[in-house]
Amino acid sequence: MLTIILFLLVGSILAYLSQFNLTPVTVNFGIYTLADVPLFYVIIGSLALGLLFSYLINLVHSVSMSFLIRGKKKEIKKYRDEVLELTKRVHQLELEKEKLKHEPSTEPEDLNAL
Repeated sequence: MLTIILFLLVGSILAYLSQFNLTPVTVNFGIYTLADVPLFYVIIGSLALGLLFSYLINLVHSVSMSFLIRGKKKEIKKYRDEVLELTKRVHQLELEKEKLKHEPSTEPEDLNAL
């Protein structure tokens, strides 16, 4: 519904602008020349061309950001795996420490040692 309202609003604005901008102008494209083109068409054409360029720039930016995000996700996954391995290693060392703590000492104790 919002799209329909927006289209109606833009269409109304364009119809209003077209009433007052019908003066014929000459448009030069390098070596090509278009004579007696209504000014309204030049305005709409430049608006459409500007929107197209901005869309293309936004598209290139979105694609580059998606590649950047993909690389960051791979890096995060690599570091998560590394953290998981280190956590497993810490747990194993804690278990080994507890075993050694509760195991009777096999070394003879020297009562005369400092």
